[in-house]
Amino acid sequence: MNAQTGTSMQAITNVLVANRGEIARRVFATCRRAGIGTVAVFSDADAQAPHVLEADAAVHLPGNTPGETYLRADKIIEAAKAAGADAIHPGYGFLSENADFARAVIDAGLIWIGPPVKAIELMGSKVESKRMMDDAGVPVLKKLDPATVTEAELPVLIKASAGGGGRGMRIVRKLADLNDQIEAAQREAGSAFGDPTVFCERYLETGRHIEVQVMADQHGDVWSVGERECSIQRRHQKVVEEAPSPLVEKIDGMRDRLFEAAQLAAKAIDYVGAGTVEFLADESGHFFFLEMNTRLQVEHPVTENTTGLDLVQMQLDVAAGAPLPAEQPGMRGHSIEVRLYAEDPAQEWQPQSGTVHHIDVPGTRNAFEVLTETGVRLDSGVVDGSVVSVFYDPMLAKVISFAPTRYQAAQVLAAGLAGMRLHGLVTNRDLLVNILRHPAFLAGDTDTAFFDKHGLDTLSTPIASTESVTLSAIAAALADAELARAGAKVQPRIPSGWRNMPSQPQRRDYEHGEETLEVAYRFSRNGVLVPGHEGIAVVSTSPNVVVIDVAGVRRRFTIARYGTMRCVDSPLGHATFTAKPRFIDPSAAVAAGSLLAPMPGSVIRVAASVGDTVTAGQPILWLEAMKMEHTIAAPVDGVVTELNVQAGQQVDVGTILAVVSDETPESE
Repeated sequence: MNAQTGTSMQAITNVLVANRGEIARRVFATCRRAGIGTVAVFSDADAQAPHVLEADAAVHLPGNTPGETYLRADKIIEAAKAAGADAIHPGYGFLSENADFARAVIDAGLIWIGPPVKAIELMGSKVESKRMMDDAGVPVLKKLDPATVTEAELPVLIKASAGGGGRGMRIVRKLADLNDQIEAAQREAGSAFGDPTVFCERYLETGRHIEVQVMADQHGDVWSVGERECSIQRRHQKVVEEAPSPLVEKIDGMRDRLFEAAQLAAKAIDYVGAGTVEFLADESGHFFFLEMNTRLQVEHPVTENTTGLDLVQMQLDVAAGAPLPAEQPGMRGHSIEVRLYAEDPAQEWQPQSGTVHHIDVPGTRNAFEVLTETGVRLDSGVVDGSVVSVFYDPMLAKVISFAPTRYQAAQVLAAGLAGMRLHGLVTNRDLLVNILRHPAFLAGDTDTAFFDKHGLDTLSTPIASTESVTLSAIAAALADAELARAGAKVQPRIPSGWRNMPSQPQRRDYEHGEETLEVAYRFSRNGVLVPGHEGIAVVSTSPNVVVIDVAGVRRRFTIARYGTMRCVDSPLGHATFTAKPRFIDPSAAVAAGSLLAPMPGSVIRVAASVGDTVTAGQPILWLEAMKMEHTIAAPVDGVVTELNVQAGQQVDVGTILAVVSDETPESE
């Protein structure tokens, strides 16, 4: 019987995905393989997004913010009816765990590709869900009342009751900070999920984040499909996920106990469909229930690769009323997934926005499909030319490997990431490579304190060495010279800057981060000379490829240009430069002490006024971008001499928000 209608099997012929980006493309991929039609919804900012262009039909949701678009249940249901969809898949995030939305879908006569409304309601409150799990015999952590937290109970973790993904989460180690952090968590939770409710629980400084994928049909059968480990996290958001768990693999009987607890949790709420039961475990194998996510998880591909199952197809089958297969598949090999974000880990995980000019991962076998052989899978929300906006999560893609062993899976994935050609935005790519190659990771020592233990500054070190960056800058300069000469109208076959007599070298300057690299070169009868780098020999040059011999070893550099941006790729690593103009407009200079917007966003709070005396590190204002709050603080002790924004104002990257002068004002 179908849980939504009380009837037998229902055919699903046309699915609307109430989401965007990577997860919409993932669901569409399975629908296409199954011969099912697809409908996309899109905001103003997503009008040219890949998920929109790939769908059979697409419906516009006017506006940009989630509250105007992807959180509008009424408009999404209207879109489904207008496009002739007979089912809705919520993806993850947005309305995926919203019981009112699920109920509205069913009431509209559409098939809900998700769990029963009651199950979503019970697990939607993390407070109520823990009480139920405790009653069902699943071990839980004690809930704390924020109003009665004592010093002895610190540190505590503030969590959003209605969502996940790190939004609305705060660690509090000082009682004096509790109220401010609760207010900040409430604002963030309200923005991300439409519900500002938060609660507290004891925070375990270290532990393992282990979760079990469950799949249940409408006939009472429940599978514990496999476990995943997702312990390496930043700001409580997962960065690396893998199956099976290294911890579970080495502790006898732990997998059986986890699977039993997950099935108890699912059966306690009459669960149907795909879900994930999350636990926090210690090194001895004891674990505590954290929450149950009543949806498909971001990290589901690692379970697909290690079981051979298409979990989205199973969601479709279960929603239509089909029973689970008679035999549950066993596990095979190892799979690791990393989340590729447009963010700068070295700058407090600062999110980035802008154009993805090019993305390509060597060794990719397929996208959005189960891997059956050693290789890499790319589940991406972006393609060449995609624009990453400030309104949504900055995840670009999930890069996933599969191999017979964990070591091979890590090796294949690290190589794919290191060789990735990714042009246009700063990302966490180098951080991911460093994690995958770290001895602690390879040994399976991956608890939730991984970044604290091994140093974020160390882990976010660029994989390209200083020497590699220098060689890349030389390659960029020689390629630019070739391009300039290729466009010459007079004697185009003569190299740029060539002289019949010895002369001064040509020079080009490139910005790399906060550093400026000056490259000098001279074309001579004996080839290209690079003063100051006599140990290298230039083998060949062209506008897009330069080959350099370094101590007898030839290296090939490919160069791509996007305006003043130069993206250079080689086996030594990637480097991005900005070609500096020969002459700089003095009016473009920024006054000392200026606080610039690090990303486009909305000013949500201002805590200072012109004339205020402030200290270095004191918050001046807060920006919201990509559903996260970002504090803009005073760079030095001084006085606020300019304040150019107010709460509610939208700002672009580079906007001068305020100016703090470090000069002591003269007394009157």
